[in-house]
Amino acid sequence: MGAYAAAKAGLVGLVQVLAAEHGRQGIRVNALLPGGTRTAMAGTDPAVLERVAGLHALGRIAEPAEIAEAAAFLLSERASFVTGAAVLADGGNSVFKG
Repeated sequence: MGAYAAAKAGLVGLVQVLAAEHGRQGIRVNALLPGGTRTAMAGTDPAVLERVAGLHALGRIAEPAEIAEAAAFLLSERASFVTGAAVLADGGNSVFKG
């Protein structure tokens, strides 16, 4: 998990630097940080899906459409003043310690 955490922190730092460097050009840079999501990569083993769901405060994993909605927001004019942000769409995975 150390390498994963370091890579994610590096990505967030890169997003912030790029946002600062390119904001005056009208370029917004953000990171979308999803939690466990029902995809082919997650597999179909019910025991695995249940274990991953248990890591989230909401007690479930995301449907792909839920992550797509967060991405659509960031791409929309509603997020026109959002830049340099790390947007969590993780069902509380980052805060849940249950």
